[in-house]
Amino acid sequence: MILLVSPAAPGSANGNGVTADRWARVLRALGHDVVCADRYREGDYAALVALHARKSADAIRAFRSAHPDAPVVLALTGTDLYPDLASAGVDPDVLRMAARLVVLQPKGLQQLDSDLRDLGRVIVQSVPVIPPRPIRDDVFEVALLAHLRPVKDPLLAAAATRRLPAESQILITHVGSDLDPHLAEQARVEAAQNPRYDWLGELPRPDALNVLARSRLLVLTSRSEGGANVVSEALGAGVPVLSTAIPGSQGLLGDDYPGYFDVGDAAGLADLLRAVEEDRDGLYSELVERCEKLRDMVDPRRERAAWASLLGELGLSDSRKSRSAEPAADGSN
Repeated sequence: MILLVSPAAPGSANGNGVTADRWARVLRALGHDVVCADRYREGDYAALVALHARKSADAIRAFRSAHPDAPVVLALTGTDLYPDLASAGVDPDVLRMAARLVVLQPKGLQQLDSDLRDLGRVIVQSVPVIPPRPIRDDVFEVALLAHLRPVKDPLLAAAATRRLPAESQILITHVGSDLDPHLAEQARVEAAQNPRYDWLGELPRPDALNVLARSRLLVLTSRSEGGANVVSEALGAGVPVLSTAIPGSQGLLGDDYPGYFDVGDAAGLADLLRAVEEDRDGLYSELVERCEKLRDMVDPRRERAAWASLLGELGLSDSRKSRSAEPAADGSN
């Protein structure tokens, strides 16, 4: 049995919760019984998979104390990795309790100290193909799927739309919960005053993905990310991406991807949005083509294979196969 600990409660709509739920399904598909929790729970476990080094540190220490010989797999999030592990408050002793360190895109490995890098494994977050939805023809709809937290810089896109010319048809449709009361009040005011910005609040995940699937573009305005699940979702939906030029996106989309703008740069984002809307110098067409080529990267079979390989390294075989290989109770095979 594997204990999977995430700071987000099971079923949560935020990034950690979505990731933990998906990983639980992957691990079960690989033949393991999985217990999901937001803290250490007593039990007879073969391994711990912990999401978020800082927030799951107590669970990792408790697990190591109770199961000194069982491996710990620690997945590092954006707020663990950036700007660096020390600044993020990650305890080096917790890192050294891990048998493997998981990052969500290749550039995450660069944040690990040299003595830990050999433990690092890249597992890109996957998403099943998301069917397209009818695109609105009255506006050029751009999806922003981000909860209202300072690290997401969620009102940057709205600020950018205020710089667009009158003839632009761009509309930002923002889906995300009001985790920060101050930002939520700003979003309400912005939505009331800015006809190019529509904040829908939190939606059930299928409804949020429908907004993405009907949009012409996804914009990610985060100041840092470990490897945003929403980028995988956009690739799975065939929706091109504009993103801040942060390692978490560059590790997924490539250093030479043409859809980057600087962190906090409303003017730069406005220019990029207008260039995409006009397909200036074929920019929109190029973004569509580049994202289509990356679609296989988020195939669920790849994520499952990556987990199977990692667990195999730790001697955690498919428990169904192990059980089927055991002699039957009557001595027959």
